Amino acid sequence: MHSAMHVAFCVLAASAAVIPALAASDGRAHAHEKGERVAAPAHSERLVIQGEPLQRLVDAAPAGAVLRLAPGRHAGPVRITRPLALTGEPGAVVVGSGNGSVIVVEAPGVRIENLEITGSGIDVPAMDSAILLRQTAEHALVSSNRLHGNLFGVYIHGAAGSRVENNIIIGRDDLRLAEAGDGVSIWNAPGAAVVNNTISQGRDGIFVKISRANVFERNRFSNLRFAIHYMWTHDSRIVGNRSRDNHVAWAIMYSDRLEIRNNISEGDRDHGLMLNSANYSRVEANIVRGGGEKCTFVYNANRNTLRDNWFEGCPIGIHLTAGSEGNVMSGNAFVNNRMQVKYVGTRYVDWSHEGRGNYWSDNPAFDLDGDGIADRPYRPNDVMDVLLWKLPTAKALVSSPAVQLVRWAQARFPALYPGGVIDSAPLMQPAIVPPTT
Repeated sequence: MHSAMHVAFCVLAASAAVIPALAASDGRAHAHEKGERVAAPAHSERLVIQGEPLQRLVDAAPAGAVLRLAPGRHAGPVRITRPLALTGEPGAVVVGSGNGSVIVVEAPGVRIENLEITGSGIDVPAMDSAILLRQTAEHALVSSNRLHGNLFGVYIHGAAGSRVENNIIIGRDDLRLAEAGDGVSIWNAPGAAVVNNTISQGRDGIFVKISRANVFERNRFSNLRFAIHYMWTHDSRIVGNRSRDNHVAWAIMYSDRLEIRNNISEGDRDHGLMLNSANYSRVEANIVRGGGEKCTFVYNANRNTLRDNWFEGCPIGIHLTAGSEGNVMSGNAFVNNRMQVKYVGTRYVDWSHEGRGNYWSDNPAFDLDGDGIADRPYRPNDVMDVLLWKLPTAKALVSSPAVQLVRWAQARFPALYPGGVIDSAPLMQPAIVPPTT
């Protein structure tokens, strides 16, 4: 009797020890199924020395393992088919063969950190990349890497919820623009985030298409075609990014319900901000300085709010065309642009909202009641501007007595205005003056 009770007690004790382990194991499996990142047990970490076969070690590693690459060159390509972490000590480099992608991820919850990665192929349709995240690679983390000499830096091909942060991505400058890849390219990856990266050279810094709920925040871009390029991507955020010396900073196309806020464009060759068929979006507190052609280009974009932006030192402050309707313009500062507004239309469009208009550096206004609003409406264009837009060769006559006479007459007889933009409550001072950088 005593012996039987002793056996039963031992069985119960063993069960008590096993059940938590099984529960923990089941929890890890459930997390893997959901694509969540799983912390690896300390005992599963392995140091990989230069010259060891990296693919063989990746294939042999258990789920949740950490492979830590020692300094030196490690031969790619590498394909990751289970959740694990691939990290590097200072000086660890993964080198591709010059064909295909260097690292291809096909499992959820993978981490790739602290590596230098180079040597992808140059096949654009094949998406040759330093790191290619396949559709099954949900919730991947690509962090603190240096990616250079690759066609694409990171290609998020359907890997929802993935995050690319704190990387330096340098594309190739030896390819034609049409043949070059992007720093980060995203297709159909809801919830993907690109945060605090430095991206230069190549085609676009970030190119996203057919996606939603993406976040692009605090990235820096230079020497690219477009810093950020949006196509058919909705309900997303572009916040706190900086673009310098690109063709276009923020090229937003065929996308709705975006938040575009606190971004800076300096010295971009064509436009700082372009809205092409972008609708129901909020464009607030952005700075565009020294654009080569237009600070802002709004083309067939409707029901957007442009508020408290700073447009300075461009040949054209804002060009609005192609039936853009229902946009709210308030609190913006148009400062020292050669032409503040280019708008061709027969209807009047009032650029003020709830008694608050915009600041115009060339508006010789008075404010006798001291309310901060100019006493007279402001019209940034006149009939001669319309003629000059339609007949560019007439610019040679812009200083002629005849042109000056027309402008004098129009100023005294407002009925001569052809329609277009009017600010019924222009501001005497800009809402916010950004620091000079």
